[in-house]
Parts: sequence; C-alpha cells; structure tokens
Amino acid sequence: MTLEEFFKGQADSRRLFDALYAAVSAIGLAEVRVTKSQVAFRRRIAFAWAWMPRTVLRGRGAPLVLTLALRRQDASPRWKQVVEPYPGRYTHHLELYAEEEIDDEVLRWIKEAWEQAV
Repeated sequence: MTLEEFFKGQADSRRLFDALYAAVSAIGLAEVRVTKSQVAFRRRIAFAWAWMPRTVLRGRGAPLVLTLALRRQDASPRWKQVVEPYPGRYTHHLELYAEEEIDDEVLRWIKEAWEQAV
C-alpha cells in the first residue's frame, strides 16, 4: 500500500502526517512502512507509528494518532494513553489535531524513540 492509498479521502490526516514525516526526517534516516492500518517509522526496529482512529471509529476521534515506543513511561498529560506491553517498554499514544502540536516537546519524544530503535 502507498501513502496516497492509505490517506485517500483523509486530507487533514495527510497534512498532519506530512508534518510528522518532516519532523522525523529532520532527526535522521528512518524507513517508512505502510500497512492497511498504520504507517510505521523504523530504524532497526519500529519506533513510531501514525494511524487514523477515524477509520475504525466511524469518523470519531483525532485525525491522526502518533504512537511512540519509549523505554520509560513519560508522565506528560498530553498522552491519550500509555501502556507497558513488555517490561521496560512503554507505548505512548498522542492524538494530533493540528500541525502546531508537533512542537519541541513532541520532537524530543520522537528523537528519544528514534535513538532507542537501534
């Protein structure tokens, strides 16, 4: 699947993804893998995922969710949900509604996840 196919009919989600893609690219190289349900950013392992809850929640939810894998639990109230699927591995979910939300704090989280994905 291509990015165009994934985001077909979801212009607001695509704009947010493009801003997210630019942020990741500014940090360093990352492979992009598109599946039916999400777009993954990878180095040796995946460290970030972008997905659209509106496609599974019948139009409800944020236009885009950024999911980051960190080796620690971040306590920011910005996270929609934080879970520990494996000991010492925390999955953080951040709803995105506007490009401006990809700010310095989010860039630090992305960089941290990127650095840990080796």
